[in-house]
Formats: sequence, structure tokens, C-alpha cells
Amino acid sequence: MTTPPPEPVSPAPVDGDAPRRSGLRNPEAAVRGLGAGTLALEAIVLLLAIQPIRLAGGDLSGWGVGVVVALAVLAAVLAGSMRRSWAWHAGSVLQVLLLASGLLHWSLAALGLIFGAAWIYATSVRRKILG
Repeated sequence: MTTPPPEPVSPAPVDGDAPRRSGLRNPEAAVRGLGAGTLALEAIVLLLAIQPIRLAGGDLSGWGVGVVVALAVLAAVLAGSMRRSWAWHAGSVLQVLLLASGLLHWSLAALGLIFGAAWIYATSVRRKILG
């Protein structure tokens, strides 16, 4: 009969460092990736939503299309800026702006609710992981 292999032992903290809470190797990068992925997906969905809104009888004028494109560009820029601490606050403002764009068409308000909920989840994960 063979003996089972020993349990892996995590290294002890060096110089009094507190152990990581999340167990991730780089929790900051993981959280940035979550925020950037959420914003990138939002930018793609916003751009893809323009034509269906117009075809489904939505009265989305040139200004409305411009607003949607501007929100998509802002989401893409923020996705690339997630290393900055202000980007998380700007992402929250973006969600409010998207919800307010529901005045142009109800489906934009629906997208604002969906991505607002996703953003709230991402910020809660950030708070739990980074402490």
C-alpha cells in the first residue's frame, strides 16, 4: 500500500504581509479585466443595437444614432482606461447616461438597466476582491 502524497502547503507570508483574501495571483488585473470586459461588451451591443432599433419602428433620428455611437465610443475608451482609478466612477456615470438615453427610445433604457445591473455586479466583485 502506498501513502498518499502530502497536501500542498501555501507559502507563509513574508515580512508580516497579510495573506491574499481572494487567492488570485493578481487580483487587481482580474478586476480590471472584469470591468474592461463589461464595458467592451456594452460598446459592441450598443453599436449592434442601432439598426434593429431603426428597423423595428424606432424613431431614432440622426442625433439619436450619434448619441448611441458616442456612448459606445465612451464605453470602449473606458474599457481601455481601467488602470486608472477614475475609470470605475466614469463607468458608473456611463451607465446613468445610457439609462437617460432611454428618452430617445425605450430599448436604450432596457439596455441601460441590463448593463447597469452588470456594472453593479462588477463593482461589487471589485469591492469584495480588493477589500
